[in-house]
Amino acid sequence: MLGVKTAALPSSLRRTNQRTVISLLLRLGMASRADLAKAAGISQPTAGKITTELLRLGILQEAGSAADSAGGPDGGTRLGRPGQLLRLNARRPRFLAIELGVSETCLSALPVAVELEDRWGSCFPTPKSPDAWLDMLKSVAQDWRPDQLWGVLVSVPGIVDEQAGKVLFSPNLHWLERINLPQLLHAAWGLPVLLVQEIRALALGHLTAEPDGEDFLLLDFGQGVGGAVVMESELFSPRIPLSGELGHTPVAGNQRRCGCGAVGCVETLVSEGGLLESFAAANGRGRTGARASWPAFRLHVNEAGLEPWLEDTLEDTARIVAGAINVLGVRRLVITGRLAEIPACISHFTDAVRKGAIWGRFGEVLCQTAQHHRAAGLVAAGLDRLVLPTDEEAGAISAARYAQTTA
Repeated sequence: MLGVKTAALPSSLRRTNQRTVISLLLRLGMASRADLAKAAGISQPTAGKITTELLRLGILQEAGSAADSAGGPDGGTRLGRPGQLLRLNARRPRFLAIELGVSETCLSALPVAVELEDRWGSCFPTPKSPDAWLDMLKSVAQDWRPDQLWGVLVSVPGIVDEQAGKVLFSPNLHWLERINLPQLLHAAWGLPVLLVQEIRALALGHLTAEPDGEDFLLLDFGQGVGGAVVMESELFSPRIPLSGELGHTPVAGNQRRCGCGAVGCVETLVSEGGLLESFAAANGRGRTGARASWPAFRLHVNEAGLEPWLEDTLEDTARIVAGAINVLGVRRLVITGRLAEIPACISHFTDAVRKGAIWGRFGEVLCQTAQHHRAAGLVAAGLDRLVLPTDEEAGAISAARYAQTTA
C-alpha cells in the first residue's frame, strides 16, 4: 500500500489486508464491503472484519447505501441486497502536515481523505534558526487541537534518515542538521512525529494520485533539484538514506559553488535561483546587481523563446536525467516544480532526455508534467508508518490515543 512493501506473513496478514483496503479506497473513492473483498481477493467475512476495525479506528466512514448506484466499480450490475458504501474519513483532521521549505514553511491540518491538490492553510517565511521557526509554527497552529490529531508529518529537504528521524545533510538549510527535529516538535505538541524527505513525499503523492500508473522517476525543480523513484508501486528506499540527488551531479565548465560545498552542481544552473542568475547575466542585469524575478523570466521565455545559455542548461540537465533513466530501467519521467511552468523549457528538455535515453531507440520514453501532491504524500506516509505499520508493535499511535481522538 502507498509505496511500502509488506510481506504477507501470518503475523502481518491483518495489517496487509488493512493497508490494501485503504489503497483500494484511495483509488475507488467509495466501495461496499463486497466490492472491497472482490478487489482485494479476500473473503467477505475477512473484509467485514477489516472494515469494521478501520471504522472503529476512524480511518473509514460510512457514505450511504449503494442502492442507487448503477453498478459496482467495474461497471457491472449489482445483484441482491445493496451494500453500505465506505470511504476514507474526511470528517476530522488527523495529521498536522508541515512543508518545511528553504524559503517558506506551509502547514495544514489534514484528514485521512486528503485532497490530491495541495491546499496549505498557512504559510510563513522560513526563519534562519530552529527556535524562531518553532515560535512561528506554534503561533500559526495555535487554534488547532492536538488532542484530535494522530501525528505530525514533516516534509524536509536534504538527505534524511527517515527511520532514525534525522536530517543528515541539508545543503540549503543547514540548521536542520544541528537539531533533533522530531524531539523539538514532540515537545511542542506531544504527538508522534514523522519526517519524510521532500521529494519522496512528492513521489508518494503522485503515486496516490495515479496508483495504477507504471514505474516512474519523479524530478522536481525548485530551489534545488531532486528526484525519487517508484517501482512496482513501491517507493524505492535504499539501505542508506541517499537516493535521487541528481541536482548534485557536476556539469563540466560550471564554476558556481553549491550549498553542498561542491563546485559545479547542476542545481546551481537549473534550480529557480540558478536560472534567474543566468537570466540576469545574459540580459545585462548581473552587472547592475538587479535581481530578476521568476514571472519576468517566464514571460521572457514565453515571448522570446529559448536563448542559447538556456538550451545548454536544459541539455546538460537532460543528459544527467537520461543517464539515471538508463541505470534505473524506467521509461516514465514525471516533472514537477518551476520548470513544469514553462512549456518551451519542458519541450526542449524532454526531447533531449528522449535522445539520451537508450529506451528511446527501441520504444517511447514517457514524459509528463504534474502538480505537487506533497500533502497527499505526507498523509500516505503517515498511514503507512504511524497508523498501520507492518509490525503492529511498532505503531506510534496507542489504543488509548485512538479512543481519545474518536470520542
